[in-house]
Amino acid sequence: MSHTPHELAEEFPEFVEKMHDLKVSDAHFAKLFDEYHDLNRKVHQAETNVKPREELAEVDLRKRRGALKDEIYAYLKAN
Repeated sequence: MSHTPHELAEEFPEFVEKMHDLKVSDAHFAKLFDEYHDLNRKVHQAETNVKPREELAEVDLRKRRGALKDEIYAYLKAN
């Protein structure tokens, strides 16, 4: 399996333990985490041409991933 960039543990290394705890104890955070992981995988597959997409579709995925990452960061800071 190839290395997928932009994993949350790499994006927020200071919150690795907190993310693990929240994934187990907070259903809303677990949903956000899983959704980010799914979007990130789709972006990576598009960027590496494993599953190519039209340019606008790929840009949309990146925007959604960025917005979700911002939401996750705000959630981590607040909890």
